[in-house]
Amino acid sequence: MTGEEQNVQVSDTTKLSKEIKLVSIVYKNIFAKRLSGSLKATGRENNMQALTNRAKTVSRKPMNFMEKLYLPAIVKGMAITFSHIFKKQPTIRYPEQTRPFSPVFRGLQVLNRDEEGRENCTACGLCAVACPAEAITMEGAERLPGEEHLYREEKYAAKFEINMLRCIFCGLCEEACPKDAIYLSETFAPSNFTRKGFIYGKKDLLIPNPKTEPEAYARARGKDMPTTSN
Repeated sequence: MTGEEQNVQVSDTTKLSKEIKLVSIVYKNIFAKRLSGSLKATGRENNMQALTNRAKTVSRKPMNFMEKLYLPAIVKGMAITFSHIFKKQPTIRYPEQTRPFSPVFRGLQVLNRDEEGRENCTACGLCAVACPAEAITMEGAERLPGEEHLYREEKYAAKFEINMLRCIFCGLCEEACPKDAIYLSETFAPSNFTRKGFIYGKKDLLIPNPKTEPEAYARARGKDMPTTSN
């Protein structure tokens, strides 16, 4: 390519860029005119219509001597603060005080026993399948001879874990269980410093034995816990 051809190509590119800039400027002007016309037609060119009546016009007048001292504003703020001393405190002093739970509150899961202290869970896996967060894992085992006083059915859950970091406390595990073996109590999952501490095993979830620990069983049972008859 000769020097003349290069100069012609550069000049054509310069002309094209100038034309593109000119077209963009024209379209911007047309858009601005149409926008201003639409604002004038709706009466919102200078003052937009407020959605609520809470807007206040800020005063721009200079402050007087008392306002410059800021004493009236400080006194007013302290008066508002001290007025709350004589009002009812909404704060609950936990753990000395506890807030009453709602009847539909769903808290920490509990593995249930029957009245003889036998575990109700048969490791059928329906709760794990129903869990949308996939927080439940279990391993089933066969009941051995002589263990009839420990497990109600021939199959039981040898391992049962719930990952509380995944659990959304929806209650679908309780609804899916055909044996009333799991329910959501009125207890919060306590905090922990490690992720491993939020994985609750069978020992953490199993309700106390009603024969050996009747008081702990009654306290954990609550009012609305499902009961299982023989």
